[in-house]
Amino acid sequence: MLTNKKVCGALFLLIFVSSCQENEKKQKLEVFPTTKPIIIDTTAHLDYVAEISATKNIEIRSMLHGYLSKVHVDEGQVVQEGQILFSINNASYKEELIKCQALLKIAEAEVQSAKLEVQNTKELVQKNVISEIELEFSKNKLQIVRARVEEANANVAHAKLMLNYTEIRAPFRGIINRLPQKIGSLVEDGTLLTTLSQSNEIFAYFDISEQEYLNFSSWIMNHNNESEKVKLLLANGELFNHLGEIETIDSEIDQRTGNISVRSRFPNPDLKLKHGASGKLRITQNFKQVLVIPQKSMFEIQDKTFVYIVDKSNKIRMQQIEISNRLPHILFISSGLKTTDQIIYEGIQGAADGLEIKPKFNQQRSIFKKLNKFRTS
Repeated sequence: MLTNKKVCGALFLLIFVSSCQENEKKQKLEVFPTTKPIIIDTTAHLDYVAEISATKNIEIRSMLHGYLSKVHVDEGQVVQEGQILFSINNASYKEELIKCQALLKIAEAEVQSAKLEVQNTKELVQKNVISEIELEFSKNKLQIVRARVEEANANVAHAKLMLNYTEIRAPFRGIINRLPQKIGSLVEDGTLLTTLSQSNEIFAYFDISEQEYLNFSSWIMNHNNESEKVKLLLANGELFNHLGEIETIDSEIDQRTGNISVRSRFPNPDLKLKHGASGKLRITQNFKQVLVIPQKSMFEIQDKTFVYIVDKSNKIRMQQIEISNRLPHILFISSGLKTTDQIIYEGIQGAADGLEIKPKFNQQRSIFKKLNKFRTS
């Protein structure tokens, strides 16, 4: 009887000690916040660094050698098509034109003389006074002087063109940039005088990755191939007060960066945007039935992306995932996870493969609510 009591007491003590050890072990387990992937519909802003360019931006250069005699415009001035911008001293070019015109008159007079000579030679040949060879000589002479007339006409046209180049006019309506050359400056053929920009409309160029391009092209197709309105975030953080349209996508992907360039067009009636400015192009895109997780739940090893999954025994293991899109604070998952998987979403720096943890589950929708970044349904 006593022996049985001793055995029961020993068993009770053993169970008690084991239970205490188990409780102590559980108390020592590190707590990790966890969540589960969810499927949502969301609208988000995608921002891309953009380079702003005028639809027309050209260099105005001198076409000849001479002294800059007059500057008719000022920096920042709006000029009209055909308006005179610069004048180059044209005295020598006027003289050259007068000389060429005089030579043209001489050549035309020689043609008239050669015609009379041919006519007179024909009459003499008919009277057998001279041979027909003389007639051929006179005809050849007429052809020569006619060629001189053509040459003289070409010289006159060239002299007029050079004289015309002494007045440099605006090829289109635009804004004058810096004026590096001042009155009296000696300019050569090709000297830069200014640049002219037409900015009533502007281009915003931005680059996207190959993966984004594939998503982006299907997004355009889903809109019946019509340009979708986009926004422009200026360098000071303000939104530009006009909407733009996506116009073109480059024909090839840059092999160095893996990106492809996209061009959008914005109206700029008040000329607020200048050539060479920068900003961010903002696209608002709707996403339907996408599997999402918090961005800070993932980690990368080389070129692969992983999360920690918690199994039924509360042990964690690494799971490789594929990401279809990245937004601030959120990842769209294309493969590797299901809505039933429990993952660590915070504190992954202290996690390790095979570690037993104490999970503290958080609904992912409450996480999004705290971020206050997305509208989901």
